[in-house]
Amino acid sequence: MQRNSDWHVGDSPWKAQQILKMLERNELQLKSISEVGCGAGEILNQLHAKLPKEIEYTGFDISADAIELAKPRAKERLHFKLEDFIETASHFDLNLMIDVFEHVDDYLGFLRNCRSKSTYSIFHIPLDMHVQGILRLHPTQLRKNLGHLHYYTRETALATLEDAGYEIIDEFFTAGHMDLQTSLKAKIKGLPRSILAAINKPLAVRIFGGFSLLVLTRN
Repeated sequence: MQRNSDWHVGDSPWKAQQILKMLERNELQLKSISEVGCGAGEILNQLHAKLPKEIEYTGFDISADAIELAKPRAKERLHFKLEDFIETASHFDLNLMIDVFEHVDDYLGFLRNCRSKSTYSIFHIPLDMHVQGILRLHPTQLRKNLGHLHYYTRETALATLEDAGYEIIDEFFTAGHMDLQTSLKAKIKGLPRSILAAINKPLAVRIFGGFSLLVLTRN
C-alpha cells in the first residue's frame, strides 16, 4: 500500500481487456468467476460491466487494505471477501490469478491447492527474466518495489503450471509496457522493443522484456 497506493487500479481496464480477448478466443460458457488476489477489485468490476448478466463474481484477497479499496465496487452479482481462497468451500467455473503467484513463497503448493476450486483458470504472469533485465538487475528492483519473489520466462511459466497439474489450453503474450505507455519519451525509449516485437515477438520478449503471458488452463 505504501509503494503502490492505488493497488494498480489504473492497469485494470487493460488487464480486463486481455481476459475478454482470451474468453472470446475460447468461447467459454460461464456462470461464476472468482479472482484470487483481487486487490482493489477493478478487474472484476470491468468484467461485470462487459460480460453476460447471469455471471456471478467473487473476489478474494488476504489483505484488509485491498478489500477496503474493493468494497465500493461491490454490487449485485459482484462480491469481495477478506478470505484465503484456498480455504473457501465454493467452486467456480473460472478462477482468475492476475499477477499473483510470483508473490507467493510456496508458489507450486499454492497453485496445486487452488486448482480444485475452479474448472478453468486464467493466469497473467509477468515475464521478468529477460536479457535486458538481467543486465540492469531488474529482478532486484521488482523484488523491492513490487514484491516479486519468482521470475519467469514463457517456458518456465508454462512448465510451472504443468508441474502444478494444470492443462494448458491457450496462451498469448501481452504487452503492457507498450500498450500502457502514454508519454512521447516513453514511446521513443521503447522503440527498439516495438520494432523487434513487430518482426519477432518471442525474441523481443527474451531480449527486452516488458511482456507478460496470459494463459488459459483446464484444471
